[in-house]
Amino acid sequence: MRETRIEINVATSLAEISAEDWDACACPEATDGGRPLDPFTTHRFLHALEASGSVGPGSGWAPRHLTAVMDGQVIAAAPLYAKGHSQGEFIFDHSWAHAYERAGGQYYPKLQLAVPFTPATGRRLLVRPGLEEMGQSALVQGAVQLAAENELATAHITFCTEEEARAGAAMGLLHRVSDQFHWLNDGYADFDAFLAALSSRKRKNIRKERAQANAFGGRIVELTGDEIEPAHWNAFWHFYQDTGARKWGTPYLTRRFFDIAQEVLREDILLVLAERDGQFIAGALNFIGRETLYGRYWGCVEDHACLHFELCYYRAIDYAIRHGMARVEAGAQGQHKLARGYLPTQCHSLHWIGDPGFRNAVEQYLQAERAAVDEEIEVMTSYGPFKRTGTEDR
Repeated sequence: MRETRIEINVATSLAEISAEDWDACACPEATDGGRPLDPFTTHRFLHALEASGSVGPGSGWAPRHLTAVMDGQVIAAAPLYAKGHSQGEFIFDHSWAHAYERAGGQYYPKLQLAVPFTPATGRRLLVRPGLEEMGQSALVQGAVQLAAENELATAHITFCTEEEARAGAAMGLLHRVSDQFHWLNDGYADFDAFLAALSSRKRKNIRKERAQANAFGGRIVELTGDEIEPAHWNAFWHFYQDTGARKWGTPYLTRRFFDIAQEVLREDILLVLAERDGQFIAGALNFIGRETLYGRYWGCVEDHACLHFELCYYRAIDYAIRHGMARVEAGAQGQHKLARGYLPTQCHSLHWIGDPGFRNAVEQYLQAERAAVDEEIEVMTSYGPFKRTGTEDR
C-alpha cells in the first residue's frame, strides 16, 4: 500500500494561494453558486483584509497561512497569523500572557488561527469534503510544528466549531468555552410572531423601543448587493471610526477595506442606515451567511433613543425572519442583548501551550472557567425574555 504523504506549506500572503484552491476547502457548499456558510474564511474576505492593509505589516497580524497538499492538490487550509499582541481576537488571553511573562517566559509572538477582528463561530480548519479527519490533523500538526520550530510559547484556534473543538481536544489541544448572545429563529412567520413568544412585559418594552427608535425624524434603509454605493461607505466609515476610537483606540479596519468591500464583498453584506435631513446619521454593518446573519459593526454621529437597538438587533431579527435564516449572531459581549431576544450560546476555542508547567496551570484554569461559563449560561437563560411553559404571560 502506498503511504499517504501530505506536505504542509506556509504562505505569507493569501495572494500566494489561488482563490479556487482556498475556497474549495473554505466553502465547498458554495460551489452550487449559493452562499457560503459564512463569508469570513472565503478567499475574498481574508484577501480584502490583507489588500487593504488591515492585517499585515504594522498591524501585529502577520499572515502565515497553512495549506496541506496531497498528490499535488490542496486538501486543507487555515488562516494563520503570527501575532505580537492579543488585540482583535475576542477570546481574551491577556492574563495568560501576564502570568507567563511574570514567570520569566516570552508569550509573544504567538500563532493565531483565526479570522482577524471577527468573533463569529465558523470553520477554522478548512478541508475538502471527505478528507476531514486527515486534513484537520495535518493542519493542527502543521501549526504546532511551526510554533515549536520557531520557539513560540503558544498557538490558538479561536471561534472554531464545536465539532472542530472536539477533534482538537482529541489531538491534545486545550479546549476553552466562552459565550455570546445569539438569536434563534423558531420558525417565526414575522416579527410579531417572535414578539408573541415573549413575556408580556418584554414584548411591550421592545415595541416601545422600536417606536422610540423610529421616531428619530428620518428613515431607515436596508441595503445589500448593488444597492450599496460608494457614498454609503463614506458615511459608514465615519460611524466606524467613532465606534472604533472609543472601543479599541484605533479602528481595526482601514478605509481601503470598505472600498474593496464595495468591489468584492457587497453581495455578502447587509448595511442598515438611518438617514435624517438628507444625511446618514447611524448605521449597522452585517455579513450574510447561508443560514446566519452576522452583526459586526455599528456607529453613529447623532444620538437618538433606542436607535442602536433598532439598527443592530431588531432589524437583524426582522431580516433573518423574512429570509428564513436560522440565527443572528450579534458579536461579542453585551448582556443587554438578552432582553432583546438574544440568548447565551457556547463558543469554542483550542489552545496549544508548549511549556508543560504553564499548560497544566492553564488547563486547571479552563476547567474552572468552563464550569463558571456553563452556570452563567444557565442563569442568564432563565432570565431570558421568553414565556415560560406553564406560567402566566405577564
